[in-house]
Amino acid sequence: MDRRTVLASGLALGIAGAARASAPAEIERVPLWPGTPPGGEGLGIADVTVPRSPKPDDIAWTHIGTPAMTVARAAKPSGAAVLLIPGGGYARVAVGRGPGRIAQMFAAQGITAFELLYRLPHDGWRAGPATSLQDAQRAMRLIRAGAAKWGIDPARVAAMGFSAGGHVVGSLGTRADKVTYDSIDAADRLPARPIAVAMFFPVVSMLPPIAHDQSRRELLGVNPSEALARSWSLELDVPAATPPTLVCHAADDKTVKPANSLAMFAGLQAASIPSELMIAEKGGHGIPLFDADGKPYIWFDLFRLFAGRHGWLPNL
Repeated sequence: MDRRTVLASGLALGIAGAARASAPAEIERVPLWPGTPPGGEGLGIADVTVPRSPKPDDIAWTHIGTPAMTVARAAKPSGAAVLLIPGGGYARVAVGRGPGRIAQMFAAQGITAFELLYRLPHDGWRAGPATSLQDAQRAMRLIRAGAAKWGIDPARVAAMGFSAGGHVVGSLGTRADKVTYDSIDAADRLPARPIAVAMFFPVVSMLPPIAHDQSRRELLGVNPSEALARSWSLELDVPAATPPTLVCHAADDKTVKPANSLAMFAGLQAASIPSELMIAEKGGHGIPLFDADGKPYIWFDLFRLFAGRHGWLPNL
């Protein structure tokens, strides 16, 4: 039995145990903003969800008026934390009301996880394409502001995004220092930069021929100018302050072209950012992140090792 099998088996048991232990507990959700989020004055946007399957909490949010984080507390906190940013093509956010399997997996490892429900530009927020980034920045700052409450080290907060959430997390990594909203409280004096970033089957470029059409349209509008599209193509602007970044994709992804990940890795390398790339042979879009036996996919091990080398998990 190899190291990954031992680790994954332990995690699968930990996830099941964490789910049983946490089932009666009240869901811990943290609103990102006191009152109306920035740029929403007079809009009156209400939260709207749609089912994705018959499972009770398998939902997607097509409109978000109250962005928030759902917390999966580690039973034995290691001090590390991770912000999880789900996808949905910027048309919706595919996340439940309670902690999902990935969040529970990290909690079982001693890593406190925060699942982000972020606002969508199509609701007319005045920040336009920067709307989701505002929420990601604010979430990172609130995690650090609540470090004592959650038993985490504010210097050891990573971020991970999936599909369009990969574009949000990539924007967070490359634009952590960009001012996207006016400071509203003491939390906004804290940094938004993650210690490390993972981009799984991410949307990256807004330029044809590799752009994901839905994400481009929802983020930038029907006919964005080339200048606007270039400004939101992450591979073209990778500053020196970008955190270490892992990029993963499946070669047979027919939804978001793997060329997005290749372009992002090339941009990271050109900027001399510590970075790693994995292209799986098969898996499609949204490659199953848990095997049929419940074991986590290898990408999670890769991120533990990669981010661990950069201070997220100092014992690695």
